[in-house]
Amino acid sequence: MSSATATGGHLLGGRTADVRVERLTKRYTSGGDDVVAMADVTLHVASGEFVAVVGASGCGKSTLLRVLAGFERASGGVVEVGGAAVTAPGPDRGVVFQDYGLFPWLSVRENVAYGPARKGLPRAETRRIADEFIAAVGLERFAAKYPGQLSGGMQQRVAIARVLANDPSLLLMDEPFGALDALTRSGLQAELRRIHRETGTTVVFVTHSIEEAVYLADRVVVMAGGASHGVPGHVRAVVPVDLAERDVTSPGFNAVERRITALVHEPVGRG
Repeated sequence: MSSATATGGHLLGGRTADVRVERLTKRYTSGGDDVVAMADVTLHVASGEFVAVVGASGCGKSTLLRVLAGFERASGGVVEVGGAAVTAPGPDRGVVFQDYGLFPWLSVRENVAYGPARKGLPRAETRRIADEFIAAVGLERFAAKYPGQLSGGMQQRVAIARVLANDPSLLLMDEPFGALDALTRSGLQAELRRIHRETGTTVVFVTHSIEEAVYLADRVVVMAGGASHGVPGHVRAVVPVDLAERDVTSPGFNAVERRITALVHEPVGRG
């Protein structure tokens, strides 16, 4: 994969923002009953930090991400990105899902250019930005191709490029590599680490893979509980990943992974 070339200062030193979540509560109404999905969730993410969120199914990982994105409203508490309250979706927050969400009738370049074009930027500037981020994910030779002509891994790289081309201050990723084969997934993990180093964008990344979380993140948030456990989803622990190298075979890496695994599997009510 090609390394990015920063032109016009767009890719390197882009926008970034901190995240502040204080005593977040999220309630749903189901069958006439009031269900508390999450309660008393507090999390601070520093500007430029990469934070991964792990936990058993139903603990509220994706709900937290959707609240940060503005797709769902918090029932209580404070949710701020860059000091501004989150009340709706906005261009300051880019979201990457597992299903890519590309426009099949647009080429790779047109998909990536879609956001800048919607902002009314000149055509030449829109193309420059699109080509810059296509290069960032190593797809220069495929810029004229359509999503249906690409592998799943390539499509996910286009999805990441498209979000980054909007210059978000916060990148939210919900299991983005979950549907990919192991080899493609590991390649994209390495690519995402490189892109994060170059852009400095704040990232909140939801995953079921503890190994993936330890490989990517500065800190790993472990969530527990959920409706199926009869306890609202909550933050059980936040584990720093103080590793100079991210070698998945190293004793240090395995020690952090084991610690997080134990926290994830600890019975609800003990953490």
